[in-house]
Amino acid sequence: MFMSRIAERFQRLAADGRKGFIPFVTAGDPSLETSLEIVLKLADLGADVIELGVPFSDPMADGPTIQRSSQRALCNHVTLADVLKLARRFRAARTTPLVLFSYLNPLLSYGFEKLCRDAAATGIDGILITDAVDDEAEEFSRMLETEGLDLISLIAPTTSDERLERIAKSSRGFLYAVSRAGVTGAQQNVSSDASKLVERARKFTGLPIAVGFGISTAEQISGVWRFADAAVVGSAIVKVIEDSVDNDPVEVVNEFVSGLVPQFAKSGIEL
Repeated sequence: MFMSRIAERFQRLAADGRKGFIPFVTAGDPSLETSLEIVLKLADLGADVIELGVPFSDPMADGPTIQRSSQRALCNHVTLADVLKLARRFRAARTTPLVLFSYLNPLLSYGFEKLCRDAAATGIDGILITDAVDDEAEEFSRMLETEGLDLISLIAPTTSDERLERIAKSSRGFLYAVSRAGVTGAQQNVSSDASKLVERARKFTGLPIAVGFGISTAEQISGVWRFADAAVVGSAIVKVIEDSVDNDPVEVVNEFVSGLVPQFAKSGIEL
């Protein structure tokens, strides 16, 4: 039976008694070449899955930090085709699972069937579509599955049990649990709604569950690891890239992420 790189990674994490770290970056911010260097560095640091954001002009689920990064990438004329080329170059050098993180419009504009073929050919392992729901998501999931790709689905504290069950049935790889209602952005504390959501979701799926939105410190990651299978860090990484105008963004990301997951260095675990 076929098992995606994402499923294999989470299986290995479970066997090792570890939890996952999933960083997000916007492709093309500050440039495509620098984005490639950053994701290569994230893989070397021990990221378990990397989310590669597709720039979009109307990212309604995102807060100001990721909105600005998307706009910067669009000003660089970065397209979905460019993101796939970046993924191909990454895959030639690293085996870390890659998830394309996108709104639906760019995928439909590209052509969804063509996207499935091209994404698989470039080494993408899964696609997270923020605004695909219900019957539409189920159809996309079937199309992705024919190319060996996972549909990563979002669930939120406001998602009913009925919809949780339905979403779980069409999802593969892992479920992305949004820690709170609202948009992306670093927060001081992780909402208690997140642990309740994960507990509810486990009634309907055996898939690993990652928690994101607002995770920005080592303490928050440790807190998420107590009840979920992985922590997703997005806006905090995008912000240090944004603030690295006078420095090397790759080195800035290196220092920041190394500080986020000091447990790796202390434990001596080989990543």
